[in-house]
Amino acid sequence: MPSLPRIRRTRTRDTVVAVTAQPSPPAELSAAGLTWIHLDAPDSLYAGMLASRFGWHPLDVEDIMSKRQRPKIDDYADEGYLFGVLHFPVYDRAVQRLNAAELDFFIGPDYLVTLPTVALRPVTRLFHRCEDDEAFCEQLFSKGSGRLLYEVLDDLFDYCFPILDKIGHKLDSLEDDVFEGRSEEVVRDISNAKQEIISYRKIVKPERSTLRLLERHVERFLPEELDLYFDDIVDAAERIWDILDNYKEVIEALESTNESVISHRQNDVLRILTVFSVLLLPLSVITGFFGMNVAFPGFGTAWAFWVIFVTMLAALIGMLAFFRLKRWL
Repeated sequence: MPSLPRIRRTRTRDTVVAVTAQPSPPAELSAAGLTWIHLDAPDSLYAGMLASRFGWHPLDVEDIMSKRQRPKIDDYADEGYLFGVLHFPVYDRAVQRLNAAELDFFIGPDYLVTLPTVALRPVTRLFHRCEDDEAFCEQLFSKGSGRLLYEVLDDLFDYCFPILDKIGHKLDSLEDDVFEGRSEEVVRDISNAKQEIISYRKIVKPERSTLRLLERHVERFLPEELDLYFDDIVDAAERIWDILDNYKEVIEALESTNESVISHRQNDVLRILTVFSVLLLPLSVITGFFGMNVAFPGFGTAWAFWVIFVTMLAALIGMLAFFRLKRWL
C-alpha cells in the first residue's frame, strides 16, 4: 500500500492576543477649587482608585458595585464627605417599561463624584455643558459642591416630569377609548399603564424620606444664602408623588369603568340570548305535544296543520308584545 504524503503544518510566529474592552476612565472637571468626577457604570478598578484618592469607606465601594441598593444617605462627618444613593425612572425600550436607574454620589468640601449605574442624560448633558462653557463652569463651581449637587439633582427631577406627562397623555387616550366602545381592546393598555404607575411609585416612594435626610446633611456644603435650595428638590419629589397618586386613582377608575362597560355589554348579549330561548320554549312545547304518535282531533288533515301554525304564531307574537311591554326588548 503506497504511503500517503504527509501534510506539513507550518507554525506561525504571530500570536493572537485576546483584547478585552476596558471601561472608559472617569471624566474630571476642575474649576474654582472644586472637582467634579463623573463615571457611568463604574467597575471595581476605578472605584477602588477613587476610594484611595478620596478616602472613602470600603463599604461604600461595595455599595457602588452593588446593583440593588435602596435610596439612602450615609454621613461620614469625621471623614468629611457624604455618600448617597438615589433612584430615577428610566424607560427601557427593550422591555418597554420603566426601570429604576441608580445614581451613587460622593460629596465633599472640594469635590463631587457622580457614579450612575446607567447613563443618565441630564447628568451627562450638564457635565458636557461645563466642559464646553468655561464661564458657566467657573460660575457654577465657585458656589461650592453643594450647589453643584443641587444642579445635578434638579436636572434629574426635571427629567422626571416629561415621563409623567407621557403617562398622563396615555391615560387621556385610554379614557377616550373606553367611552368610544373599544373596551375589550384597551384592557392590555390599561394594564400596561397601571404597571408603569406602580413602577414609578416604587421608585419615588422611598426617595421622599431620603431627600429630606439629604436636605439636613448637605447644609454644611452650602453657603448660608443657598441652604434653602434643596427644599426645592424635596418639593419636586412631593409634586411627583402627588401626580402619581392622582394617576393611580385615575387608572383604577378607568379600570373599574372599563370592566363595568364590558360587563354591561355581556349582560346585553345574555339578555338577547335569553329572550330567544324563552320565545322558542312555547313553540317547542306545542310542536312536542302535537308531535306525539297519537291520534288527535283533525289528525292527518290540512286544516289541523294551519290551526297549529296559527297558534304557534300567535304565541310568538304575544310573547314579543309582552317583552316589549315590560321593556325587556
